[in-house]
Amino acid sequence: MDDNKERLQKVMAACGVASRRKCEEIIKEGRVKVNDIVVTELGTKVSKNDKIVVDNVELSRQQHVYYALNKPTGYITAVSDKLGRRTVMDLIDPETKKTRIFPVGRLDYDTSGLLLLTNDGELSYRLTRSEKEVEKVYQVRVDGIINQTAVTQLIRGVVIDGIKTKPAHVEVIDFDKEHNSSLIHIGITEGRNRQVRKMCETVGFEVKKLKRLSFAGITLDGLAVGEYRELKPHEIKKLYSL
Repeated sequence: MDDNKERLQKVMAACGVASRRKCEEIIKEGRVKVNDIVVTELGTKVSKNDKIVVDNVELSRQQHVYYALNKPTGYITAVSDKLGRRTVMDLIDPETKKTRIFPVGRLDYDTSGLLLLTNDGELSYRLTRSEKEVEKVYQVRVDGIINQTAVTQLIRGVVIDGIKTKPAHVEVIDFDKEHNSSLIHIGITEGRNRQVRKMCETVGFEVKKLKRLSFAGITLDGLAVGEYRELKPHEIKKLYSL
């Protein structure tokens, strides 16, 4: 009977190794041992009594922690980078990193703003699943004076990479006629690669600056660029309610 067993990648995520998707990659790469035997099958199930070792480190369950970071541009959203580029983990103090936190989803190198970090792989998985309607709101500075036709197209959805985007929330905040640019807010529930930039380019407006203001209702809450804070209990509860 496997009633008390769980999938290996789910247990690894719960232990703070990484998101469930990343844990699946780690398993397939042969970096995981269960009871001293290398396991590469994603269907493997384990019990609480099984010994799990990842990269020669035995797993132990730890208390979950949750942080909001105001990411600057010029940082890779990753735990490490093989090319030696700066990652968002370089902004986190060593003591905090002992909890093996990792980013939830990603922000591009040249995008700033809110990024969640946690060691709760299950919550990360829930928040980044494509079928989940988790809204992310971006502040976008585009080149040119945006018109109502373009705004309506963004709201209804545009085709990028051969697939139409889901309806978006769009609000025009300001026009800068002197510098020929517009400031808008865009709320989306998808997480496709460089989605906001591609959406704006599709309707004829190049993005000059992009910043994420909120993720699943969590905001920057006065954080200076490069700073991070622990999420409040009601914020964590809100994430779990999605």
